[in-house]
Amino acid sequence: MYILKSLVIAFSIYSKIPVPQFEWKEEDMRYMLCFFPWVGAVIGIGIYVWNFLCRRFLIGEICYTVIGAAIPLILTGGFHADGFLDTMDAFHSYQPRERKLEILKDSHIGAFAVIMFAVYGLLYLGFFSEIRDERLLRIACGGFFLARCLSGISVVSFPAAKKEGMLYLFADRSQKKRVKALLYVQGAGCILFMLFQSVWGGVAIVAAAFGTFGWYYYRSKKELGGITGDTAGCFVLLCEAGMLAAAAAMDILFCR
Repeated sequence: MYILKSLVIAFSIYSKIPVPQFEWKEEDMRYMLCFFPWVGAVIGIGIYVWNFLCRRFLIGEICYTVIGAAIPLILTGGFHADGFLDTMDAFHSYQPRERKLEILKDSHIGAFAVIMFAVYGLLYLGFFSEIRDERLLRIACGGFFLARCLSGISVVSFPAAKKEGMLYLFADRSQKKRVKALLYVQGAGCILFMLFQSVWGGVAIVAAAFGTFGWYYYRSKKELGGITGDTAGCFVLLCEAGMLAAAAAMDILFCR
């Protein structure tokens, strides 16, 4: 029963998908991170279904691109976007580490957050609009799952910047070794799915994901001394955009 409750908690926290509500207990949260990637699976399926509907009913490219790009925000309620905004404010403040951690906790957003999110949104729309090959689209949809596998792995593997907050709570209450192993297995399965669709397309997109993962670890350690819930959310968005950029590049270079 606690496994099912972990699934419900994962969707309750990381998505806006309606799920049953109940009182959370510590044992119910042990494997919650194992189900975090399945929120990405729902997003990927949603985008793929939207693509099918647009092809079937000849929906215009602008409508397809804008709504397709909005699907992750709609299904997650912008949960990770909040982390992106806070992280951009902190990283671009050029303040000492302690001050950056304070900025991450501040509920207000600054100019850098708005500017960087606008840039992110425009780039995301551009990348998404250029993915026309069916195989690359399927790989990109799988990327939403992979990004969350990597984010979950970071939560139970990377040092935390502070001994408080949602990320520390979830990491502390998780069965770290089992959760990490299950996330590795799910991530490996997702990568195999990507490679099965297209070897070179899969390699390029997976490389983009791991490149972003390396940047995330380096920058978080350098700027903050470790990761936080906000930087983990920021990583999810950057990883998704990086994989879309790789998919768009492969489509333009080799599929036209």
